[in-house]
Amino acid sequence: MIGVSNRKFNKIPALVIVEASKENESLPVVLYHHGFTSAKEHNLPLAYLLAEKGFRVVLPDSEYHGEREIEISAIKKQISFWDIVMQNVHETKEIYDVLQNEKLLLDDRFGIAGTSMGGITTSATLTQYPWIKVAAVLMGSPKITTYAKTLVSSFKRMGDLPVTDEMINYLFESLKQYDLSEQMDKLNNRPLLFWHGEDDSVVPFDHSFTFHEKARELYQNKDDIQFLNQPNQGHKVSRYAILETVKWFDKHL
Repeated sequence: MIGVSNRKFNKIPALVIVEASKENESLPVVLYHHGFTSAKEHNLPLAYLLAEKGFRVVLPDSEYHGEREIEISAIKKQISFWDIVMQNVHETKEIYDVLQNEKLLLDDRFGIAGTSMGGITTSATLTQYPWIKVAAVLMGSPKITTYAKTLVSSFKRMGDLPVTDEMINYLFESLKQYDLSEQMDKLNNRPLLFWHGEDDSVVPFDHSFTFHEKARELYQNKDDIQFLNQPNQGHKVSRYAILETVKWFDKHL
């Protein structure tokens, strides 16, 4: 029987999905970050399938999402996007440390994945934490500085941004240290899966596609990095993507 429990990692609310009989055992862990305006519960189908394979799955809520949602304007949440991503990166380490301290992580087998904003978070964590063993990016961008500039341009076209050019330039500089496309050597042959719908109108398909083409050259084993494209698919994770993600962690973690 697969169990779902609410818990907090320090102050981070999360769901933990795991085979009930193994709840207190050390297991390989997959941390899955949700997308912008989503919440942890929305990824339960994927978590269930991973738990069936023997993983402990952790689904945290990002700042301003799910249990952490507060009354803020839509524009305030929009301009907080990159702050949320960077906080997700730091909180990934917090969750990892708690799992280690509680002896719930088996042989340091820690994987990470995410959807959209969660996929962007996943790419960013790979620049910071060499202990991440396996990753999957579902319709996210590993070119976060480029993507940030795209978002700022689109916001400016819609109207005045409530931030100064100085603040925007500071953001771009801050993001560089998390930009995987500028630090491909940090991949270090770690298994990495990309999935992206070809008709995605939110996160550019070509960001992950062109990144994969270049990053693949660095891999000793080309099977350890894979890009799955899906024609006629927009900004929504398909069942195919979910099943392939489960297969990826089952094979590599």
